[in-house]
Amino acid sequence: MALLHQTNITDPDGFYEELIGSQRDLSEEDSFLFQAKLLLVLANHIGDRQVLTEAMALARRGLSAS
Repeated sequence: MALLHQTNITDPDGFYEELIGSQRDLSEEDSFLFQAKLLLVLANHIGDRQVLTEAMALARRGLSAS
């Protein structure tokens, strides 16, 4: 399996709205916890360690190390 780099969500704007909406009434701490839990659920679903490693590297690009 390889990491997909093209859009693969049929309604990306709708998904983004749902993602933001699912955190709407949460505190900042609970929002971070929600994001971490969602990430782990999706990582488990993907399961392929090589794909997950590539995804982490891609997500980290352009971020400063503090």
